[in-house]
Amino acid sequence: MTPPRPRSRILLDGPDRAPARAMLRAIGFTDEDLARPLIGVAHSWIEITPCNWNHQKLAQKVKEGVRAAGGTPIEFNTVSVTDGIAMGTEGMKASLVSREVIADSIELVARGHLLDALVTISGCDKTIPGSVMALARLNIPGLMLYGGSIMYGEYRGRRLTIQDVFEAVGGFNAGKLSAADLRAIEAHACPGAGACGGQFTANTMATAFEMLGISPLGANGVPAEDPRKEEVAFDCGKLVMELLKSEVTPRQILTRKALLNAIAGVMATGGSTNAVLHLLAVAREAGVRLTIDDFDRVSRKTPVLADLKPWGRFTAPEMYQAGGMAVVAKRLLDAGLLHTGERTVTGRTIGEEARAARETPGQQVICSLVDPLKTTGGQVILKGNLASEGSVGKVAGHERIVHRGPARVFDREEDAFAAVKAGKIRPGDVVVIRYEGPKGGPGMREMLGVTSALQGAGLGDSVALITDGRFSGATHGFMVGHVAPEAAARGPIAVLRNGDMIVIDIKRRRLDVELSQRELRKRLAKWRPPKPRYTTGVMAKYARLVSSASEGAVTG
Repeated sequence: MTPPRPRSRILLDGPDRAPARAMLRAIGFTDEDLARPLIGVAHSWIEITPCNWNHQKLAQKVKEGVRAAGGTPIEFNTVSVTDGIAMGTEGMKASLVSREVIADSIELVARGHLLDALVTISGCDKTIPGSVMALARLNIPGLMLYGGSIMYGEYRGRRLTIQDVFEAVGGFNAGKLSAADLRAIEAHACPGAGACGGQFTANTMATAFEMLGISPLGANGVPAEDPRKEEVAFDCGKLVMELLKSEVTPRQILTRKALLNAIAGVMATGGSTNAVLHLLAVAREAGVRLTIDDFDRVSRKTPVLADLKPWGRFTAPEMYQAGGMAVVAKRLLDAGLLHTGERTVTGRTIGEEARAARETPGQQVICSLVDPLKTTGGQVILKGNLASEGSVGKVAGHERIVHRGPARVFDREEDAFAAVKAGKIRPGDVVVIRYEGPKGGPGMREMLGVTSALQGAGLGDSVALITDGRFSGATHGFMVGHVAPEAAARGPIAVLRNGDMIVIDIKRRRLDVELSQRELRKRLAKWRPPKPRYTTGVMAKYARLVSSASEGAVTG
């Protein structure tokens, strides 16, 4: 069957379209090329990060697959802001903003050139949801391929990820680690191409999108430098042509039940709190009803099954060696927690894919249903007088369910980091970092520098932290982020003072300050918004447009 050309024929066919064909001839396309469907191959290669370093190579393999199946591939790229590099600086404010830019730019290229189908290749954190948001908007046949995890590094017999470098900084500043050891950990933690190697945000979203069905189950889990990754890329090029022939579009895959499957995958692997933002954003683009409360409902009934860093023992490549996300899907299926009938880009349902899982004998990464790491999921949604719209707590890796302590209030991340570094935070404190939300930052920075400093200083088990900003997927400890309404939107977090008693109660799903409603109203009546940090450019535009974190921090 001749592959359909539903859009590109409008761009290229007939005498009136001779100018368009002339320009494409200038870069080497032939009559035969232009008579085939035009398939976009979008990626975020950038010469600044290992996360996306292999994208050009993978794009070549995707293009080979497209050609082999009768299409004409057209490669283009978008931007990336790398959290692990920008973390702890003003540059980190650009990270979440980049998600919208990535989605916008992929959408614009595909719409502007009437592409018939699309493969997106993603790597660093925001490129993954950004590319799927674009697929949802365009709703042309397409899929997402994750470039893969970096391999773990090693030093003195210990397997390392970038998380270990951040925590080593905290250890060094606390006098618990030598400069030589810090330098050695830095030199060994990141051995090559690929995104950060624990169940941090990149791998969380890569596995979630396998569960969602917009990536082939098992494709994303193959590490970046594994020889099989290029085979997977070739197969994805062929697969997108099958989607085109079958007229299967992303919105047929991105259903509410599929999104609930993705949430279950996040909870079962103890994944990043950023999944809340990103899955809400994808649902919004796909026109699917999903709320922050859905995450808590799924978490309450989903066990933590995968023993993964940052709080567990193993890395993403070891998860792949154990059998990957397919084994987790099979566990969820056996527990009756998987919506089995949802279709995937492979043409099979997620239930069929899960039943075909191949588990490595003797693997220790993915637990059995009878002996889970936790009986409920790795995240909780907390509400209360500090978070009427909700906040997100990460509970994988620790058993503390209540923390009551005095607030230590900071209006920016750098000030909190300096206080930790100077030894001014005490056991029992609740570190409060505000004006770091979507509008207030703007850009909702991740607080990995502060949380890692607390861990490195030995305070991880005795201090809590709340923020209207975000946490890295590499964060662990008693942390609550995404507090909404945020400070810049007149949320009660804006009027907290040093010494106010904060109560975090996981069992009751509460985040409160021990102040009367009368006192809170009195303080809020006197509150005045701070002067915007940016008045022009993309950051100012984002601050004007962005929604609450409880709605995914979207701009459309």
